[in-house]
Amino acid sequence: MAERPTAEAALDLKAFIRDVPDFPKPGILFRDITPLLAHPAAFRRAVELMAEPFRDRGIEAVVAAEARGFIFAAPVALELSAGFVPVRKPGKLPFDTHAFHYELEYGTDTLEIHIDGVRPGQRVLLVDDLLATGGTMEACCKLLAHCGAQIEACAFLIELVSLGGAKRLAPYPTHSVIRYE
Repeated sequence: MAERPTAEAALDLKAFIRDVPDFPKPGILFRDITPLLAHPAAFRRAVELMAEPFRDRGIEAVVAAEARGFIFAAPVALELSAGFVPVRKPGKLPFDTHAFHYELEYGTDTLEIHIDGVRPGQRVLLVDDLLATGGTMEACCKLLAHCGAQIEACAFLIELVSLGGAKRLAPYPTHSVIRYE
């Protein structure tokens, strides 16, 4: 006899994502995750589904850039019995750092990680709440590659498929729980 799915397994996580038109500027449809975060069963299920493909992959560290990535990366790290490593803007980490400077649509930005945040060869999973164009995650991948980490994949709660972020992150595999075409 087949097992009945739990209430959490049956949750439609898209139902917990609020669409906010014209935010932060006209023409943008913002996918707001705060209703999902406020619902413990939905939040728990989102974390489980983000971690699921990586349970037997030997992930040693889950890495995320501030700020919303931290919300999902820390519980995903716990799900995988892995450490959590933050990537931050310049001047936010209190120890020696590696830095990566990258181009944005209108300027440049920098990300930093502690020099002992990941070891060469360490198996890492990068996590963020949303994959759009992939610029920030690409910068994180390059920073971690510079550190010698073995990047297993990038995991997201939401992917905006039409913006092509997954293609930009190739050759690294991506996993998204919720996809919007």
